Amino acid sequence: MHTQSDDPSGSPGSHGKRPAPDPWRGRYAARTSGMIASEVRALFAVAARPEVVSLAGGMPNVSALPLETVGAVMADLVLRQGAVALQYGSAQGVASLRESICDVMALEGIAARPDDVVVTSGSQQALDLVARVFLDPGDTVVTEAPTYVTAINTFAAYQARIAHVPMDDDGVVPEALAAVFARLRAEGRTPKFFYTVPTFQNPAGVTLSAARRPHVLDVCRRAGVLVLEDNPYGLLRYDGEPVRALRADAARGHDVVYLGSFSKTFAAGLRVGWALAPAAVRDKLVLAAESAILSQSPFTQLAVDRYLRTQPWPEQLKAFREMYRERRDAMLDALTAYMPPGVTWTTPAGGFFVWATLPGGLDAKAMLPRALAARVAYVPGTGFFADGGGRSHMRLSFCYPPPERIREGVRRLGEVVAQETGLRDALGAAAGAGRSAGPSAPGPACLSG
Repeated sequence: MHTQSDDPSGSPGSHGKRPAPDPWRGRYAARTSGMIASEVRALFAVAARPEVVSLAGGMPNVSALPLETVGAVMADLVLRQGAVALQYGSAQGVASLRESICDVMALEGIAARPDDVVVTSGSQQALDLVARVFLDPGDTVVTEAPTYVTAINTFAAYQARIAHVPMDDDGVVPEALAAVFARLRAEGRTPKFFYTVPTFQNPAGVTLSAARRPHVLDVCRRAGVLVLEDNPYGLLRYDGEPVRALRADAARGHDVVYLGSFSKTFAAGLRVGWALAPAAVRDKLVLAAESAILSQSPFTQLAVDRYLRTQPWPEQLKAFREMYRERRDAMLDALTAYMPPGVTWTTPAGGFFVWATLPGGLDAKAMLPRALAARVAYVPGTGFFADGGGRSHMRLSFCYPPPERIREGVRRLGEVVAQETGLRDALGAAAGAGRSAGPSAPGPACLSG
């Protein structure tokens, strides 16, 4: 998708010009063919307009942060530890932060040692490092369907093939996962790992049930497949204690690599995440990080660590949960009030996202221009599948707009869906009448264009 901010020539103010020839075409590495634009990022320029209600991006809302306190923590850090904070650091990460990260993971039942933690620039870099360490061109990764859009892009950039496993309201289906492993084995393909977002999944919002978790781990163990657990939303459960991580219940610690982040529970702009990995994998991740960036930022790491140690972070988490729960409730109430019959959606117990399914014959990607014209944005489901699926789905994010904007955005979207449904029904009726008179009348399939 192109927006008004897209500039194919690479120079400002040249909208509408034909792309200039690329003099380096043919010299790029083959893996660049797998580098594709995220459908979420492509929406940002349009969705950022003030007249558009954006239900698209999963940006955390930092308005609940005590910014004066954060600023004071950082100022004190520079005054007291500036010589360390502003210097190069270790590729594995600041030792005191790794200790704090172990305390954070303990909230999800994980018993970990600081030596097995690698601090990264957000969990996205951790994901990229794992892919870099494990994937050769042509390798296979198994993921949920749908799955995190940037994970698809990351694996594609390393020229991996993706095999999807279906989910339902209780998360990935263990029997389906075993069937995918068996099919791949019959084809002579051994997956490098199973990538999963088991808790408040992005984009579907569902959570792998407690009953299924040991079965999923057992299926992967029997197949000899590593589990890559991505858990950025785990501490944002709206009611009750955090869900136990898969890593907490793995029979052997080396069966699961766990990815975590402070982007959703503190501040995304600090770009602090981590990987918890078995020793052999950890060592390779450290080497990969060192060759990529030399070291993470000691300043941001020490700032996060100091905040965790000196401020009432559990109370801050509670404030975030209450804020996002209010927004989740506003979205669910608005969907019930404004969506026409036939639209269904998930009910997340935490995290940022609702996954909506349109009635038969409607294409969320084809509908997006009409939604943008109605001043509301969402992410079409196609971006979350590697095989072209997801056309009848859309991801709706409730984390950033205030409740009244969420309700207005869903109202606008409901009108667009109702109009599209009416058009589909009218064209379907016309097609039926046309078939009785002759074969030339258009059918409902034309709605996909």
